Amino acid sequence: MRNSTLTRRAFLAASARVGGVLAAPLFIPGTTLGKDGAVAASERITAGGIGINGRGTYVLGALLALPDTKFLAVCDVRADRRKAVKEMVDAKYGNKDCDTYRDLRELLARKDIDAVLIATGDRWHTPASVMAAKAGKDVYVEKPCSMSMGESRILADAMRRYGRVFQVGTQRRTIESFKFAVDLARSGKLGKLKTLHASLAFYGGGPHGEHVRHDWLPAEPEPPKETFDWDLWLGPAPWRPYNGAYRGISGWLSHFDFNAGGGWLNWASHTVDLCQWANQSDGTTPIEFEPVGPESGYASKHVVEARYANGAKLVMRPCDDKDWLPLGTCQVRFEGEEGWVETGDSNEVALYPESLRTERTVFEKVGTYPIAHLRNFFDCVKSRAQPATNADIARSSHVASHAAAIAWMLDRKVVFDPAKEEFVGDQEANRMRTRAMREPWKIM
Repeated sequence: MRNSTLTRRAFLAASARVGGVLAAPLFIPGTTLGKDGAVAASERITAGGIGINGRGTYVLGALLALPDTKFLAVCDVRADRRKAVKEMVDAKYGNKDCDTYRDLRELLARKDIDAVLIATGDRWHTPASVMAAKAGKDVYVEKPCSMSMGESRILADAMRRYGRVFQVGTQRRTIESFKFAVDLARSGKLGKLKTLHASLAFYGGGPHGEHVRHDWLPAEPEPPKETFDWDLWLGPAPWRPYNGAYRGISGWLSHFDFNAGGGWLNWASHTVDLCQWANQSDGTTPIEFEPVGPESGYASKHVVEARYANGAKLVMRPCDDKDWLPLGTCQVRFEGEEGWVETGDSNEVALYPESLRTERTVFEKVGTYPIAHLRNFFDCVKSRAQPATNADIARSSHVASHAAAIAWMLDRKVVFDPAKEEFVGDQEANRMRTRAMREPWKIM
């Protein structure tokens, strides 16, 4: 896994062969050798982080709790975030060893880092992941992992080309209540699947009720580069003048240039992914997407209905729709000819018929803390197996979500070819499958 890294075990063996004698006795702590239940240093997976704030800090806390990982360095364009993450990591390890970088290229150049946690804003997810893969790193990246269909394809192709282990942080594939609901759907206990429901959440929004805004905030004096590197923060996004309000997630998430799918993928990357899994549609997508609204009986105009080739219908509707049961955030519902199941982040499961009550329907509440998802990723880093939400799975669920977003933005029905990942006979929709990237950034 780390052919270019000289482990402590290899160093000791080599030292014994060369001359057979050391100038002085060498003391090696028991924890380094793996005594008393500790993981030997040579067996730990070394990691770095890029853009660790908010959700990233949450995930980093889970990473630091794993006994077989070692976090070595953080990169962030903000000096305050570099300082905060270093203090968090150093406090955990009881030392001052966590290195800091402003430019991700410097962190990725390190040969002693095996994997990276990427938790930047959406615009950086694909470029940073591809750069990491080219540098020989395995990648755990927060969702949504692409700004467009085109990025979804490039990302999956890059992970395959460079032979990297990739996991997107759609962690509900490793949460027991969601796994239970999906298993019911896939097992046939609900009968033939008819309709799958995915909840959506939209943050921010424009002045006229759209999901996101396209205007610029007023220009403000740009901070010193070492304090806040505005050019690197923008990265591949179109240039605009600095304004401090962009810095927080509630700021950049409200603007189309920084937001995946015009806000559609905030939750769709989770919930559409679960519907894809339940319908056994990993590797493909629906073939039709149509925006509907109150005239079809829904409370919101932000609803898209899609149809799979097998006849199943996918309904993407807001989480505040009155028909959702009170089961927490990121709700999904799977309806078959003989029953249904619904769940969310409460870890509770509602289902019908009553005969299914013999199955387990209440799970230990663990929230969305991604311990299991990270554990799955790092186990695969060791084994080189495919993790729960690998790049190909993420590709199809993200492409489906982007197609729904395009149908909604065009406000009309579109027909889609999953094999070609293009809209059928629709040049306007096809132009929306990609986004331009600001020079000098590019992904290939």
